[in-house]
Amino acid sequence: QVQFVESGGGLVQAGGSLRLSCAASGSTFSINVMGWYRQAPGKQHETVAHISSGGSTNYADSVKGRFTISRDNAKNRVYLQMNRLKPEDTAVYYCNAAYGLGMPPRYDYWGQGTQVTVSS
Repeated sequence: QVQFVESGGGLVQAGGSLRLSCAASGSTFSINVMGWYRQAPGKQHETVAHISSGGSTNYADSVKGRFTISRDNAKNRVYLQMNRLKPEDTAVYYCNAAYGLGMPPRYDYWGQGTQVTVSS
């Protein structure tokens, strides 16, 4: 099994930036694609971005040009640099493995997530 621990969230004004970090532990050797997801109140989990072990990425249209996903394979960490944040980015952010770029999450469980709140 794989465990995910997210950190780096907070309260920021619109237009500001945050950098999220995800640490994966456990049986991580089989993971190729990692992703960031978010869940706003009353909504389902939404895909934000994916990255493969080789560095290929894809992004949700709503964050393209503002968010950047990266990873450190040696440390089993994935990052999400979020710039020009908008109030609609407010959500709890989670990381998870994925079956592929743009694919659903691989595991049906989530870490504690990290809250991102963007004030207008």
